[in-house]
Amino acid sequence: MDIDALLTSAAINTGLSVLLFSLYSILRKQPSNSIVYFGRRLASLNNRNSRNHFSFERFVPSPSWIVKAWETTENEILAIGGLDAVVFQRTLVFSIRVFSIAAVMCLFLVLPVNYYGQEMKHKHIHAESLNVFTIANVKEGSRWLWAHCLTLYIISCSACVLLYFEYKSITKMRLAHITTSPPNPSHFTILVRSIPYSVGESYSNSVKKFFTDYYSSSYLSHQIVYRCGLVQKLMVDAEKICTKIKAVPNGQPSLKPCCLCGGSTSFKVLTDEPETVKDSFSYSNLNLATRDNERSAAFVIFKTRYAAVIATQMLQSPNPMSWVTELAPEPHDVLWSNLCIPFRQLWLRKIVTLLATVVFMVLFLAPVTFVQGLTQLEKLSQTFPFLRGFLKQDLINHVLTGYLPSVILMLFLYTVPPTMMLFSSVEGPVSRSGRKRSACLKILYFTIWNVFFVNHVSGGFLYAFNMLSSVGDIPVELAKAIPNQASFFVTYVLTSGWASLSCEVMQPFSLLCNFLKKHLRRNHEDSSDGLVSFPYHTEVPRVLLFGLIGFTYSVMAPLILPFLLIYFLLAYLVYRNQVVNVYIRKYESGGQLWPIVHNTTIFSLVLTQMIAIGVFGIKKSPIASGFTIPLIICTLLFNEYCRQRFSPIFKKNVAQVLIEMDRRDEQSGSDGRDPSTDAFSILSVTANFS
Repeated sequence: MDIDALLTSAAINTGLSVLLFSLYSILRKQPSNSIVYFGRRLASLNNRNSRNHFSFERFVPSPSWIVKAWETTENEILAIGGLDAVVFQRTLVFSIRVFSIAAVMCLFLVLPVNYYGQEMKHKHIHAESLNVFTIANVKEGSRWLWAHCLTLYIISCSACVLLYFEYKSITKMRLAHITTSPPNPSHFTILVRSIPYSVGESYSNSVKKFFTDYYSSSYLSHQIVYRCGLVQKLMVDAEKICTKIKAVPNGQPSLKPCCLCGGSTSFKVLTDEPETVKDSFSYSNLNLATRDNERSAAFVIFKTRYAAVIATQMLQSPNPMSWVTELAPEPHDVLWSNLCIPFRQLWLRKIVTLLATVVFMVLFLAPVTFVQGLTQLEKLSQTFPFLRGFLKQDLINHVLTGYLPSVILMLFLYTVPPTMMLFSSVEGPVSRSGRKRSACLKILYFTIWNVFFVNHVSGGFLYAFNMLSSVGDIPVELAKAIPNQASFFVTYVLTSGWASLSCEVMQPFSLLCNFLKKHLRRNHEDSSDGLVSFPYHTEVPRVLLFGLIGFTYSVMAPLILPFLLIYFLLAYLVYRNQVVNVYIRKYESGGQLWPIVHNTTIFSLVLTQMIAIGVFGIKKSPIASGFTIPLIICTLLFNEYCRQRFSPIFKKNVAQVLIEMDRRDEQSGSDGRDPSTDAFSILSVTANFS
């Protein structure tokens, strides 16, 4: 691909992004769209914007939302979105910092070396091939390869230093989050699964007897999980319907007009009769606490936080498959449907989901191979000779090579998140945050393999399997392929990066649903029932994939860095706006996403360094290859230090912190279980109706 095709792709994506951002700045001012673009604020303030008066300002694009997003402080993000939102923002800040350093070094040092690496007559810049600006243009045995090695050292060292300070800061924030958070039932509660069955004795009595015998000084109470999910779902649906049925005002017909045909529906609007409903049906009529409805899972509540943690760190019986304990999630974080899954099924479920994920990744090679064919028009014209005349047209050539492949791949990738979320649900996690974290890892592995690795393979299915079977040859094969695939990934950053951010801020699906609701169903009331939490499982892998692409191509093809830096800057503003205005916080994982970010960044650095060794070997520069080996060793040692120093705090609780919190509760005259908060009553009721 030449520079003209790159500029064509950049122009298309820039125009599309500017158009969507401008349209967003207009749509967000319309009162009818307030629930779409200010859903979190409306849910927290319980306020509705009813101003429908006409004003010219409502239809003029403005950058006010960018200014407000920029002025939002980290403390405000922490108060609104929680520690997870802060961790995501820190990931973007880290990316901006490290790739700013990379852009300065590569554009002013590496790019000139690449451009003048061969003794050749250069064309005009717009007519040059993109390969001229990559390391492929440097001749073999060139003394200027030391510039690439030096730049790689600077980028790697800068990334490690920034990672260290971020890891240290986020670790302190996690400890502060634990110590300053108000008493929560999850602090004192453990989840017990695989309770042994006893003939003639209920699970509830077995739990009470076991923990009274072995934890008599710290055991407080317990709550068995009952399987009545269908009944509870019917109750919730009935309550929602009752709250939406309103009395008909006097003088108005009792029939609502049909929005599609202009006629009337056959349903009458009934008056609200709560007393009649209460007389005819009562929750007390449901006898949930029966032996048949009990499941072999229970929430056991202890008197102190420290006692609850100790109970989860030890085997409860000689049989490790019975009386299995773990810390309970927050009440709103519990995935109740998975609590009834027998514990002995979990290992089988994990194997099945692993196999299903691998099969899905293999099947996805088909669209990736098709996309590769679009980026290589010579092979495409050889396969389909009747397209040669059509492909020779400049505009068609530029669109096919510079824009269409990344668009097709992005459309196929939209099927990945719901599929991986389904696989993660089948695995059996007990918390919503755990399910989202599992889906995040699956999507991350999937995108790294199918978007990064497979797109560097030019031989389709068989070549991909051969490459996977010989893992030791992967760096060499990537070293050969990466300079040739630079054009695709530059356009991928433009399409999947810039365009996806504009779609994210536009919220097209929510906007369409809101339009249908208010103009077809004629329901002008804004409800917060459809608001969702931040999609970390899709956005974190996307950001980390762009980080991998940036590290890999920073030295090999520096032209990608300006486009990548613009993406991270836009992402910083867009996601801040979304956290403040759109998404609600349903639960909190305490910054558990940062270890994923750290480990993926280390993987990206090591992979980049290994690919650099392969490229230096191809360019016959043994000195540059030799100097890169110590860099890999130092990066791995740095990762091991962080794993020993910071990682345990994200996996285990700190006894000193928990004991101090228990003592503080004791000194203040409170045991941390204030009945006014209804925390334990909420846990008990929710467990009954799970």
